[in-house]
Amino acid sequence: MPVITPSELRAYTSFDTVKGRTDQQLTDDIIQAEADIFDYVHHEFPTNEYPTVPVRVKLACKKLAEYYALSALDESAVKGYKSEKIGDYSYTMADSAGLRGKPEITALLESYVKPVASEAPQVRMRYL
Repeated sequence: MPVITPSELRAYTSFDTVKGRTDQQLTDDIIQAEADIFDYVHHEFPTNEYPTVPVRVKLACKKLAEYYALSALDESAVKGYKSEKIGDYSYTMADSAGLRGKPEITALLESYVKPVASEAPQVRMRYL
């Protein structure tokens, strides 16, 4: 089951550029956000344990999906531009301009993290 839908993401965001993306583009952003969340918590919120997706998980997914949508729209950040000149107008971005990084979602997800089972067998040796 998807964590959020494109319509939920559109209702959450305040960026018109994100609202203007197609359903398929937003779905791709959501899939990427879900993958990050599932990797962090080590499970995919199975329906037998979670009949509905927790509200904090939905919020984390909205934040990440919005970030991915914005980063896909920021052509200069994707191409690594630091300055641009258009006619008589030019600008230079500092290294920290634009999207600074993924939104901080660990506090939202911390209570859902499951420990990873160790796959390496534990060997005990005794002295003779």
